[in-house]
Amino acid sequence: MIKLLYFAALVDMLGTASEQLDAPAPSDIRALVALLKQRGGAWEEVFGNSSVRITVNKKFAELNTPLQAGDEVAFISGWV
Repeated sequence: MIKLLYFAALVDMLGTASEQLDAPAPSDIRALVALLKQRGGAWEEVFGNSSVRITVNKKFAELNTPLQAGDEVAFISGWV
């Protein structure tokens, strides 16, 4: 399981502040973002935008940052 947290404008845009992914963890942030974009609509809009900052276990992360079960991933909107 991976815990996903959404902050700032993302909460309103996506309609949620958090969720859990119970399926096997995506291999890295890039794979997670691709999975979220597949939801379409606002998800595709949000995760197609480079102004979203991402942390893994409270440390800023890059797209190639690996993921494993138990990780906490936070998405922070860069929009004002």
